[in-house]
Formats: sequence, structure tokens, C-alpha cells
Amino acid sequence: MLNLFIRNIGKFFAIAIALLLPVIASAEQMQKLGNWDVHYLAFPSTFLTAKVARNYDLQRSNYLGLVNISVLDSKTKAPQALKVTVTARNLLGNIRELEVRKITEQDAIYYLAEVPHRNEETYRFIATIDDGANQQVLKFEQKFYVD
Repeated sequence: MLNLFIRNIGKFFAIAIALLLPVIASAEQMQKLGNWDVHYLAFPSTFLTAKVARNYDLQRSNYLGLVNISVLDSKTKAPQALKVTVTARNLLGNIRELEVRKITEQDAIYYLAEVPHRNEETYRFIATIDDGANQQVLKFEQKFYVD
């Protein structure tokens, strides 16, 4: 199942997975929403190499996390071009509307957002996924640490 996940997500996810393999191998983060398989991952930006960060114009910082979302058709496993918005709320109730960037590479489409954080700060993410005819909501939580 992990091989299928890597093949459908593309280069960036493959690199992120290689960096995070011990963590991800035990628990893939995916939710089936309507006709979509929504894969998601939130992790510290310092897990990226400097080269990968430069290639994707991402900032590496101990105080910056990344959210990566990929949406596949449940039947065909084809990547979906959609509108994705992400809101992050910390446990104090502070809300951030994150800027989401769509990345298209060969046969993969994924959506990236950066989120600033403090040590041991937990965010509850709400991602709205919309293809114009169908709208689904993904909710997940991530605790970030400062190295």
C-alpha cells in the first residue's frame, strides 16, 4: 500500500516520505471523502533538505511547518485538480488562513501550505476541498516541536 501511495503522490511526497519513512511507514494519513482518497501530512519544514526547499521555494525554519494534501479519485487513483483552502486553529483559538499552493508534476498534483508554530504548539486543520460540484472537508490535528 505504501508503494501505491508513493507512486500516486509524486516527487515531493516521495522525498518527504523518504525523509519521514520511520514515522509514515507505521501510519499512512488518508481519509476517504466522497469519491476521493485524501492523503495528508503535516511536518516540520526542517525535515526537508536545503535543495528540496529551494526547488519548491519553501522556507526551512525550526518555527515553520508544512501541510501537504493530495487528492486522488477513489476508483481510478488519478490526481484531482481542485480548489483547496486550509485553516489552522491553535488550542488558544487563534485562527490562520493558510496560503495554499498547487504543485503539478508529471502525473501528480498536490497542495502545500506553510504554517508558523511555536514549540509544542498543536494545530487543528480544516481543509476544504472543492471541485465546483462537490465539496468535502478534511479535519486533522498536528503537534509541532522546535528542534
